[in-house]
Amino acid sequence: MKIFCVGRNYIEHAKELGNEVPDEPVIFMKPKSALWQPNSPFYYPEFTNELHYECELVLRICKNGKYVDERHAGKYINAITVGIDFTARDIQTELKKKGLPWEKAKAWDNSAVIGTWKDIAPNLLNGPINFSMKNNGQEVQKGMTTDMMFNFNEIVAHISNYFSINIGDLIFTGTPAGVGECVVGDVLEGFFENERLFELEIK
Repeated sequence: MKIFCVGRNYIEHAKELGNEVPDEPVIFMKPKSALWQPNSPFYYPEFTNELHYECELVLRICKNGKYVDERHAGKYINAITVGIDFTARDIQTELKKKGLPWEKAKAWDNSAVIGTWKDIAPNLLNGPINFSMKNNGQEVQKGMTTDMMFNFNEIVAHISNYFSINIGDLIFTGTPAGVGECVVGDVLEGFFENERLFELEIK
């Protein structure tokens, strides 16, 4: 299983971090060990002093493919959920200053959270999808797929030009504006429309 992530897929998020708006999807990866197991503790990493949440829609791949045509990319997705791409922001900032890769800031154990999967209805990928996240009951992020620079089909097709996609692979599709710092004791909840798909307490 591979975990693909898309960076800077919402213009307002790119602006809030002072990043350039990309002209093609920004792709990075997390290892399988980055996947947090639901109902297990989530501990604040010892190596960072600035842990940030990034709420995202996550896709699950259901067919093996390579060089997937954008028109048919939806056939390779069979489920969707809400997740968190956790980032050690202080470490990422230092790595970016030095022009170094992001893995230490993005790909550590338990840095990828996913909620309960929802099967994809035939028309779900084409319509607007709302998702959001609350921190201690207060909404901190809210996104809509119509605000994405690159839609689901474009993302799957682009990734498949460089990597084979395989059954069970996950794609984190980017975070909207509103990312922020979290601390020990915070309770994070992810919502797909109005349905809560995950709850996580930072210990």
